[in-house]
Amino acid sequence: MIMSLFRRGPKNVNMRIVDAIYARIVAAARQPVFYRDWGIPDTPLGRYECIALHMILFLHRTRASSQPAEALAQDVLDEFFKDVDHSIRELGVGDQSVPKRMKGLARMFYGRMGPYWSALDEGDGAALADAVSRNIAPDSPAALKSSEIADYMIRSAATLAGVSDEVLLAGAILFPEVV
Repeated sequence: MIMSLFRRGPKNVNMRIVDAIYARIVAAARQPVFYRDWGIPDTPLGRYECIALHMILFLHRTRASSQPAEALAQDVLDEFFKDVDHSIRELGVGDQSVPKRMKGLARMFYGRMGPYWSALDEGDGAALADAVSRNIAPDSPAALKSSEIADYMIRSAATLAGVSDEVLLAGAILFPEVV
């Protein structure tokens, strides 16, 4: 069992790539400007929203990619939901309640994907800002700088679109600087 941790097989190489991509997604979502300046609540749910936003951008990039890149995207998505599950448990949610919470968070994630992708495909910053505002801060939309977040998402989608499948499969993705 312990020796499997040291094997250098394709599965371990793939996990290193998945971990590298997921780490970059999380790092991009942890930039203080999102919380300090743009109004995303610095709460567990706000952090979930910001990571989900970056996951959706990554999946937008990989949706029409080669089969290996699509498979990688699925592995990264699985890692995201595994991390969400772990985070819920760390917050003290009981084992019996975790599946119900996960269903709700998955429904939220997939419910955001369609409007975000549609607005990104159209290059419609206003529709994207509206979707961001509606999803991230429905109770206090005025506190959220949704136009800045939408502009960042559009720049991110363009930056990620410029990443080749080969570079992506090597685990190197990059989100633009937040300005």
